[in-house]
Amino acid sequence: MTGIQERILSLKHEKNAVILAHFYQTMDIQKIADHVGDSFELACRAQAADESTIILCGVRFMAESAKILNPDKKVLLPAPDAGCPMADMVTAEDIVRLKKQYPDAAVMCYVNSSADVKAECDICCTSSSAVKIARSLSEKRIIFVPDQNLGAYVASQVPDKEFILYQGFCPIHHHVSASDVTAAKTVHPEARVLIHPECRSEVVKLADYVGSTSGIIDYVKNSADREFIIGTEMGVVERLKRIAPEKNVYLLATRLVCPNMKKTRISDVLNSLENDVYEITLPEYAIKGAFKCLDRMVKVQ
Repeated sequence: MTGIQERILSLKHEKNAVILAHFYQTMDIQKIADHVGDSFELACRAQAADESTIILCGVRFMAESAKILNPDKKVLLPAPDAGCPMADMVTAEDIVRLKKQYPDAAVMCYVNSSADVKAECDICCTSSSAVKIARSLSEKRIIFVPDQNLGAYVASQVPDKEFILYQGFCPIHHHVSASDVTAAKTVHPEARVLIHPECRSEVVKLADYVGSTSGIIDYVKNSADREFIIGTEMGVVERLKRIAPEKNVYLLATRLVCPNMKKTRISDVLNSLENDVYEITLPEYAIKGAFKCLDRMVKVQ
């Protein structure tokens, strides 16, 4: 363990802080985190936090969600410019327009969205909970924002409902192609193909398993198979190499790297703890509106 990591571990106890990190964070950050998880797991842990300060090692919408679910806590985002291009593709005004266009539809938003967007939606979801949440809704028509690919996957699993899909996407997952899967299978013909549902339908159809980052990690850990092609961000491959060294895991495509998730450095985490930066603040109306959306998601579980 490095001196910076040791200093962080000491400071978090002094300052009554909890460190939450997404699976896409670098391994030096994951090693000092109190909890590493996907978006849903981080949201649940943030809501349950007793500590006075939450350090969120991820991107802005994750830190916003932590603040919404636990508004009395101080939430710090070590890399203030770590955003999400998908989240930026949809606005609250877009949701208002869609609700007027489809007044009988429930509005379901992916957690990869801003607090303002969540405040206009009925319920939130993550990639691990999206199918279950769609099935839980009484409405027969669902507006799904912003990820067209996750929305298409959910629609394929919930055929009794009509989905209106917003045309947003994750730039990292969206540009993976079926030919990438074919090429990876040519090199590793015995490997199971595990795909994140943010990928396009043509890629999802070639998967042996489709699931969230946590789902992919659990699949590898629990499988009797030895080789896996991982169709999500490279941080999952790095984590699997650490926690399941007896398995052979290969990244589906070298471009599966999220630059925003990699903006947080271990020195930023230390700076955040030492100087109480950068705090997430949200207007009261956004917190109240978005809380209903996020809390309803958590309760469906």
